[in-house]
Formats: sequence, structure tokens, C-alpha cells
Amino acid sequence: MTSSADLASVTGVTVPDTRLAAEATELVRDATDDLIYHHSRRVYFFGSLQGRNRQLGFDPELLYIGAMFHDLGLNEEFRNSGRRFEVDGADEARRFLQSHGVPEDSIRRVWTSIALHTTPGIPQYMEPEVALVTAGVEYDVLGIGYRDISDADRDSIVALHPRPDFKQRILRAFTKGIEPKPDTTFGNVKADVLQRYTPGFERGDFVDTILDSPWPE
Repeated sequence: MTSSADLASVTGVTVPDTRLAAEATELVRDATDDLIYHHSRRVYFFGSLQGRNRQLGFDPELLYIGAMFHDLGLNEEFRNSGRRFEVDGADEARRFLQSHGVPEDSIRRVWTSIALHTTPGIPQYMEPEVALVTAGVEYDVLGIGYRDISDADRDSIVALHPRPDFKQRILRAFTKGIEPKPDTTFGNVKADVLQRYTPGFERGDFVDTILDSPWPE
């Protein structure tokens, strides 16, 4: 099995050796299952490699926190929050960082990186940490930029954090996480998940929302 040291020698990426990163790892490891934990770690590694490819300077610790918390909002305790799962995860990250006395600008970057990670077309124009959480998610979930990372680097990361039947398992996790609050999918990509997997789901329509608004004209 590939060790953390082996991974670092292959990819040139390491998990930040800080108390903050260690406690974030422990929190997410305890709060989530293997699917979300391994996915979140891959998001960090893939996002870091994409940052290197794009010659972006970024704070590895902030990128790591964003990656680790980005899907925490799918957990059962948030399913009746009435908020988008991305916001629930972002809020949890904010509470975690505030409890460790992290500066507000850094907290804002992490919050935004999580809140926008399913909103294509915007994060890449923002701070590197925001852009790279989305880049890591898009790589691992959608395969965007798949050839931008070498086979050797990709294989090393997946050896450390496996993805057995990942496509089907992550879709099931998305469905379970958002099915109780379907209105939160209006205007975002998660409506596609419920459209496919939730019987009776009717996605909101932007045009109908305008035409049916209370304005009289």
C-alpha cells in the first residue's frame, strides 16, 4: 500500500503538518464514512496538483480545510436544515476555524471555497483556494482535466485513497443528503441528481418563477 511519504515523493504534495490540519482530519474522519473521507482527501491532492499545473500560489492549509469540509453538509444532521448542503458544510468549517482563532479573511476563503464548489463558472476567477477546491471536486467527480495529471500521480493518489464504485456511491450520497430538502437544488447541479433518482421530484423552473411572480404585469 502507498504510504504518505511515498505519495509525497511521487506527487510533490503533502498534507500540511499542522495542528489545524490534524484536527480537521480527525473531525471529518469521525463524522463521515470512508466514501466522503477518501473523496475529500483526493480533492485536496488533485486540487493541489491542478494548482501546480496552473502556477497558482495558494495556502495548502486553507485548501486542505476546504477540501475536507466540502461535503460535510451531506451528513444526516443537516438534512432538515433548509439550507443548501454546501452552506451547511461551509458554516461548519467556519465554526471550526473560528474556534482555532483563524483570521477572518482566511475563514472567508474557506467558506467561499465550500459554498461555491458546485457552482461552475465562478470559482476559477476567485482566490486560488476557492478555485482549487472546485478544481479538485471537478477532477474527482466529473473527470474535468483528467489528462492534466499524470497517470503515475493519479494512480498514487487513488492507491492511498481508493474509489471503489465511486460514481454510484457518490450519487447515492448526494441523493440521501439533499432529498429531504429538494427546494435547495433550484438553479444548481444537484437538481439533476434528484431528477434522476427521486420519484416525483419536480425541478424548479426559472422562467415559470418569473412568470408566476406576484408582480401584476
